[in-house]
Amino acid sequence: MTSENASDVQNAERSAGAEARAASAERTRLVTRYDSVRLSHGSGGKLTLELIEELFVSVFANEPLRELTDAAIVANLGGRIAFATDSHTVKPAFFPGGDIGRLAVAGTINDLAVMGAKPAYMTAAFLLEEGYDMAELERVVRSMKATADEAGVAIVAGDTKVLERGHGDGVFINTTGIGFLPDDVRLGVGYVRPGDKVLVNGTLGDHGIAVMSRREGLDLAVELESDVAPLNGLIEQVMQVAPNVRFMRDVTRGGLAAVANEVVLRQAFGLRVFDVAVPIHDVVEQYSEMLGIDPLLAANEGKVMMIVPPDEAEAALGAMKAHPFGREAAIIGDIVRKPEGVALVETAYGTRRVLEMPIEEQLPRIC
Repeated sequence: MTSENASDVQNAERSAGAEARAASAERTRLVTRYDSVRLSHGSGGKLTLELIEELFVSVFANEPLRELTDAAIVANLGGRIAFATDSHTVKPAFFPGGDIGRLAVAGTINDLAVMGAKPAYMTAAFLLEEGYDMAELERVVRSMKATADEAGVAIVAGDTKVLERGHGDGVFINTTGIGFLPDDVRLGVGYVRPGDKVLVNGTLGDHGIAVMSRREGLDLAVELESDVAPLNGLIEQVMQVAPNVRFMRDVTRGGLAAVANEVVLRQAFGLRVFDVAVPIHDVVEQYSEMLGIDPLLAANEGKVMMIVPPDEAEAALGAMKAHPFGREAAIIGDIVRKPEGVALVETAYGTRRVLEMPIEEQLPRIC
């Protein structure tokens, strides 16, 4: 190699190195937009999406992850399988209608089920604080077993770590699930079309308000229970009569507002919700108004939003209503051509407001 060629190679290497450093600096800038992690990074809203896209997806960089669905779909020799993982922290650990154990199992099962997968196996990992009451831990574990049995899922592996007293908050649980996905099931935002109908399987905001009422010691006029439940049975029932379901997502952190905005993000269509059609318990409305909370942003743990073709909407609604977890189901809106990329709420008087993606955490530590 001549000295001139060697110089060219060195210059190319320096240029490539400079480009790599510039790219690294840009990535660093993106993920250090905030100097520290905020509660809102775990709220399921705008900051959560930014953190996922700009840090985790950017660094881990693979196609299943880029889809940003509730579970990753991967191929194996026997067909397609879905993976989902979630971590759970709720205060208090026991609340009206459920506990952190039922929440942990149902949450991961629902993440698989909304992908059209049949949940089969789960793992459970526990972070326990030294001094945590053993009787309470047994209650949590038995609740997890009962919920898994209810859904027809086996918890087949796990892990336990204990933190020094004062360095935890009782119990945190991580669950991972595997489900089997039929080859003919295809779901996603890319299949959504204008004219499609939007359904939910029942009242919204129950979980968030039930947990907050217990945490704050509020004496509600009516005892409100969390909706936490595994939805795989309901979803299977719906898909038997509505095989062309376009999209499903369980409505958790960030509430309906977060899911609606995820659907229309960067899309050539919008989503319209009719406020009078959305099922919400009176006590949820009252408590939300008292605290200045929009119930459409409140968390749920037993609700799924489905988008279905208009000719299958009534069949899907009937299947929901026939299931114990769908008796208050409703068609709450539709997909519209304009405005593109926007979720709207329309009132009975024809006025509209934008259903904003939540940014700040309204109700922390509820799931």
